[in-house]
Amino acid sequence: METLALHPLIEAAIALLLVVGGTFSLVGAIGLARFADFYMRLHAPTKASTLGVGGVLLASMLWHWGGGAWALRELLITLFLFVTAPISANLMAQAALHLRLPSRAEPPEDLDRS
Repeated sequence: METLALHPLIEAAIALLLVVGGTFSLVGAIGLARFADFYMRLHAPTKASTLGVGGVLLASMLWHWGGGAWALRELLITLFLFVTAPISANLMAQAALHLRLPSRAEPPEDLDRS
């Protein structure tokens, strides 16, 4: 099997995207495990993990592009991810509000209780 030799700047960009994507994914996983209730846990996978997977997919697209191939699969996966993640998070939050799921978060101090 033949190895692909890329320009060092492209390799550096791929490595940076992989590190950034892995870091965001790790932060999302830690947030999912450590946050106290559903509403707080909802932010971790929809924000940090989406950026993490997006970074890894961008690195994959750059690797394919550096090899002279189109990265249509990765582009479609990235677009699908960035469109569906916020919509699914919104629907889950609406369902939790509809079911009156309790939250452990403290209300803001400036909330008018009258």
